[in-house]
Amino acid sequence: MLVGYARTSTADQKAGLAAQERDLSAAGAEKVFAEQVSSVAQRGGLKACLEFMREGDALVVTKPDRLARSTADLLAIEADLSRRGIGLLVLSMGGERLDTRNPTSKLMLTILGGVATWEREIMLERQREGIAKAKAEGKYKGRKPTVAVQAEQIRAMRAAGEKPAHIARRLGVARSSVYRMLEGALGTSDGLPGTVAARSTG
Repeated sequence: MLVGYARTSTADQKAGLAAQERDLSAAGAEKVFAEQVSSVAQRGGLKACLEFMREGDALVVTKPDRLARSTADLLAIEADLSRRGIGLLVLSMGGERLDTRNPTSKLMLTILGGVATWEREIMLERQREGIAKAKAEGKYKGRKPTVAVQAEQIRAMRAAGEKPAHIARRLGVARSSVYRMLEGALGTSDGLPGTVAARSTG
């Protein structure tokens, strides 16, 4: 069974969505899932589409960017489909039709994956070179610790009466880091575990 998936990013692109649905039906899709949502948002229609499909089916999309956020995302979706025995048909992959049910299209995706990996390695290499240069020039300070960035918020929450453990949970940081930051900012008068004030009142 051919199952289509159509997507546009905003609600005012109804004509574009309808055009995709027509193209998918013309390509033989017996059922089409369609939604109007940004590619970075939760895509409930895509989730439903992928869950609906069974071994022997094939997913049909008009273009890769209707399905995936990036090359890596496209390859991950295809790998999952392949593992489940489901094909992927892209009606226009840079002007060419791609169907992973044939060896040539599989090769194209393999090459695409290799190019994506190479581009990422080049980017990381340039990043490392940039950091090394900045360090040599004394300009690189690295990333600020998460707690240091949130210090003002932590102090405000503590002043409002919230317990350090609760602060840590709400901000998603280690409780020990919250204690250290508060001890450094407030000395030993805050009644924190392990401080002189806490022991003297025990």
